[in-house]
Amino acid sequence: MQNIRSPICTVVGHVDHGKSTFLDKIRGSSIVDTEPGQITQAIGASLIPISTVRQICGPLVERMNMKITIQGLLFIDTPGHAAFSSLRKRGGTLADIAVLVVDINEGFKPQTIEAIEMLKQFRVPFVVAANKLDLIPGWVAKENDICFLDALKAQNENAQQTLDRKLYETVGKLFEHGFNSERFDRVSDYTKQIAIVPISAKMGIGIQETLMVIAGLAQKFLENNLRLDVAGPAKGTILEIKNIKGMGTCIDLIIYDGILKAGDIIVIGDMEKPIVTKVRAIFEPAPLSETRDAKSKFHSVKESKAASAVRLSAPDVENAVAGMPLRAATEETLEAAKEAVQKEVKEVILETDKNGIIVKADTLGSLEALLNMLRDRKIPLRKAAVGNISKKDISDAESNYDENPLDSVILGFNVVVPPDVVQLQKVKIFTNNIIYKLIEDFEKWKIDEARRIEASAVDLLTRPCKIELMRNYVFRQSNPAILGIEVLSGTLKSDMPLMKNGHALTSARSIQHEKETVSQAEKGKQMAVSMDGVTVGRQIVEGDILYSAIPEADFRKLKELKKYLSKDEMETLKEIAGIMRKENPIWGV
Repeated sequence: MQNIRSPICTVVGHVDHGKSTFLDKIRGSSIVDTEPGQITQAIGASLIPISTVRQICGPLVERMNMKITIQGLLFIDTPGHAAFSSLRKRGGTLADIAVLVVDINEGFKPQTIEAIEMLKQFRVPFVVAANKLDLIPGWVAKENDICFLDALKAQNENAQQTLDRKLYETVGKLFEHGFNSERFDRVSDYTKQIAIVPISAKMGIGIQETLMVIAGLAQKFLENNLRLDVAGPAKGTILEIKNIKGMGTCIDLIIYDGILKAGDIIVIGDMEKPIVTKVRAIFEPAPLSETRDAKSKFHSVKESKAASAVRLSAPDVENAVAGMPLRAATEETLEAAKEAVQKEVKEVILETDKNGIIVKADTLGSLEALLNMLRDRKIPLRKAAVGNISKKDISDAESNYDENPLDSVILGFNVVVPPDVVQLQKVKIFTNNIIYKLIEDFEKWKIDEARRIEASAVDLLTRPCKIELMRNYVFRQSNPAILGIEVLSGTLKSDMPLMKNGHALTSARSIQHEKETVSQAEKGKQMAVSMDGVTVGRQIVEGDILYSAIPEADFRKLKELKKYLSKDEMETLKEIAGIMRKENPIWGV
């Protein structure tokens, strides 16, 4: 039996740009006031009945001569960091459509960009709600829940021009990310342009138009996506696992297909093997309430149909993970359901490399989003899993060090390193609650670390050096010869081999400055140096120029790493090559 369900609409964007306030205005609730720091900390869901949509959009529906046919809108409010990456279903995202909330005055911020990248990656149609219209200089706003177009007419020319300028800054930013866009009333083709609706969530301005655009897009372009089997077994995605007083561990769930009944067998995906349990009870939040609101009233129901946000009570779900798929099953279909959910999980983490970095994330969807971005950048992955960083993760990362120090890395998205986990010196750990910032920090470190490793590799080679044996500073002729030298270029180091006219003669056995032994002497320094195997007046004489005796293999490596040599070292390297090629024209080639 086919039916058309409510569109699932996720609200995304940067923290503090007004996502929850936008929904609060629609619901007439105040979730934002209950959040720590007034920033959304967890995913929540709320059903906006069609009667509420019609009530809010009333006059505009008549003016636009539009017929609303959807049953309502199921909104999902996410933390900025989660975007909607933890809301997945087989074959696409759980969200049918998204509202990207942008502070029109602040513009695009890190989590705005991350949300756009997610929308593009998962091909989710979206509307931009350009919020905080009331803060535009000169804008006069009244808290009347009026539509934007009426509010615009009441503004002075300066305020209208400022709005236009800020809107086209938004258009420009969206274009940078591959999207054509325009103010909603100027859009000529909704299949090719993103609609931008200027709003003030605080004052209620533009909420009507936003709901109209969402409803219109859903009805016109998403009808096939909204068809579901109302009699079939439920398919859903876990939003959150929480402990409810008097109920124990419960699951907040979005059902996007089929029907779930109390007593149903359910199968939940897991990293190792699926969790199989039975539904004790199903609770639905009252319309316009929100699953996170402590004051929300949940009422017990015997069954729930898609699309809906429900709370489940079931045994043995303590280890379930947010973002995991859930299926209802019968005894006959149990094995097939187990295979189906595990296939979804394996699709995320299936391809890992023999060598590479380790990745941890808080939910399956977040892990998938992170892995997709890493794979796009051709970053090798050795292990990927959901959960906090463990002792075993650190041990596994350390085992990469000898093979490739740049792979001895753990990336953690929205996870922590427990205090009892000892961090090893050879393991680099990055954690962040913004995916692209996490990858950005890692890639910057990788470049810097590769340079550091290369630079340290240069120090293992015999570097170019040129010294002059100073006249009248012979302190001992032989066994060992001790005399004054001046460093003309490069750095003279203890035990550095030295040559004259292309033939290795001796080495700088020790270097002294004012009777203090030092390990090296830089360009311009005058030092006393002891040399084995030579006698002043025979193999060497005062005024001689000696060079570091660079092995041919070291010379070739130095050419590859020449960016780490100083200008005078490069000149000296060329002089050494010229001297050596007098006897062997292809030396060092």
